Amino acid sequence: MITTDIVIAGCGIVGVSIAKELRNRYPDLNIVLLEKEHSVACHASGRNSGVLHAGFYYSPDSLKARFTVEGNRLLTEYCLRHNLTINRCGKIVVAKDEKELEGIFELKRRGDKNGVELEIVDEKSLETFEPNARTFDKALYSPNTSVVNPTEVVEHIAQNLSGNVKIFLREKFIKREDDTTISTNKQKIQFKHFINSAGLYADKIAHQFGIGQKYTLIPFKGLYLEYKDKNLLRKHIYPVPNLKNPFLGVHFTITAAGKIKIGPTAIPAFWRENYRGISNFSMGEFFEVLYYESKLFLTNAFRFRSLAFEEMKKYYREYFIRQALHLVKTIDTTQFGDYLKPGIRAQLLDTETLKLVMDFVVEHGENSTHILNAVSPAFTSAFSFSKFIVDGVEQRMGLKTKH
Repeated sequence: MITTDIVIAGCGIVGVSIAKELRNRYPDLNIVLLEKEHSVACHASGRNSGVLHAGFYYSPDSLKARFTVEGNRLLTEYCLRHNLTINRCGKIVVAKDEKELEGIFELKRRGDKNGVELEIVDEKSLETFEPNARTFDKALYSPNTSVVNPTEVVEHIAQNLSGNVKIFLREKFIKREDDTTISTNKQKIQFKHFINSAGLYADKIAHQFGIGQKYTLIPFKGLYLEYKDKNLLRKHIYPVPNLKNPFLGVHFTITAAGKIKIGPTAIPAFWRENYRGISNFSMGEFFEVLYYESKLFLTNAFRFRSLAFEEMKKYYREYFIRQALHLVKTIDTTQFGDYLKPGIRAQLLDTETLKLVMDFVVEHGENSTHILNAVSPAFTSAFSFSKFIVDGVEQRMGLKTKH
């Protein structure tokens, strides 16, 4: 058995950012990070689009709104300070018809309340920002939407966690032994406080601590398709989203390296790491996920039935491509290439209301903190969100920052 002050489960962007914030405030604390894979950022963080969102999608009273604007600024500054790859290309949100114009104005209202720099532009002005973007009458321009290489960012943070911070790779949380002890696949670890940032398995770990019992995770698969001609666009182009769902629709993204892709899908997956074929198949997860997806399908909660049908159709390449064509004026469809590395969105479901949880969810136990819903824009928000997490840990551990 080893003893430490804090254990953090999960070495994605949230886990390493929390460790960074703790180390900055309390350099004498002993911190252990557990990662079940061979390296950091193997799941949601490393399969992320890398887009640093500006913060105008989110309801002003939400945690997402609270942390995204500052998170964007902090992560942008971090990348610039450490010479990490960042493409500060900006983003355009376009309307398909008159009905979607109201969505443009609603996003502008939310952005104004959240302190986001935005500009509504007409079709003529749009040509100066992005000549190939197609919109109906108006579009929304976000100059502060950037894109980074997500794996590069997480690895850089992890590599600079010096001092009393240790990262244990290929070490998986197995079970909670008691209030201050957990078991991994290698050893037992005694702690003063446990932080659960395990992403796809955060709910399972939380349940062992008696936390978040009304929640379960529903996985949604995100596929991207490459577009080979780099000259197609200058900026990201997004459609007006359905603000009742947490998905932003198929859009054009420019990567940190300047390449172009369309996506993502939000296809219901059948187990938590259902990336390709039957890789990482789990019979138990399959039946559990199928149970809840069947329940959502039968009750048609949040119109899941139509969402599922619509998303499943995107497995057909031609249909998937058609979802992006209305966003641009001209495009050569022969330039679409291969599918890129898929991701899984770890989306929390409230099993009592059968609704997808839209906002971040953090719950605390006596000696533990559990990040149950850290979906997009958690990557963008990671530095500001981690301050919030550490504030809560401070209170529960009775820590005092040294000034």
